[in-house]
Amino acid sequence: MTDRDFARIAERIARMAGIVLEEHKRQMIHSRLSRRLRALGMGSFTAYLDHLDAGRDPAELQEFVNSLTTNLTSLYREAHHFAHLEKHVLAPLSQQTAPRLRIWSAGCSSGEEPASIALTALEAMGNAPADIRILATDLDTGMLARAAAGQYPADRAADIPQRFARHLVRSECRRFVSLPPAAQGMIAYRCLNLLEPWPMTGRFDAVFCRNVMIYFSQPTKAALIDRFAALLTPGGYLYLGHSESILGQHGDLEACGETVYRRRTP
Repeated sequence: MTDRDFARIAERIARMAGIVLEEHKRQMIHSRLSRRLRALGMGSFTAYLDHLDAGRDPAELQEFVNSLTTNLTSLYREAHHFAHLEKHVLAPLSQQTAPRLRIWSAGCSSGEEPASIALTALEAMGNAPADIRILATDLDTGMLARAAAGQYPADRAADIPQRFARHLVRSECRRFVSLPPAAQGMIAYRCLNLLEPWPMTGRFDAVFCRNVMIYFSQPTKAALIDRFAALLTPGGYLYLGHSESILGQHGDLEACGETVYRRRTP
């Protein structure tokens, strides 16, 4: 991979997905995209990039994005967010006569985050009827397919509290766990690029966007946070990753926990 190849790759992924590639990621990029070269029978990164630039292979453009998307997750990662959701969103909801809840998992990867949200809702609401819908979106179509299957390696559930784990369905070989239908039925999976226009028109009671914006430039992060805030109901919550706190004051959001922000009420 030449310097020019790396610059072209960095420019394209920044334009398509907002991801900023630093020089120290070069070896990782080389390894991931080499698989695409082998799959297409191409002998150089220059030839591969020329193929993308020709614009005649939209499927490969998606594979390019999928290859460069980092996916590291587990069930109940950053568990304090789910504890906050249970106490400040789900507990009050359970006291309502006609509970309705809308949550967006933005950048859901292979689905562990929306699965954790659904399990938390299932435990908090019990058998009480509730209209709970979780929108789970990601740019990586491969990860979305895995998420929609609702099945995870058992080790990803090893550390979650038993009161949530008891809802999971274990495979006969004990190597995998699956969401029960009641939880999986709450979730809708959609492919969405966060940098493009969003089709949603209704507001959300909570938005999770964790460990996604660490790959974006500061102006892109700020613009996304503004857009998330605009989609929250008054009093709704935005959950960010542990290294993605909002710097300074935000006109529409107030900090109310560890990387938890609440939409100000009028």
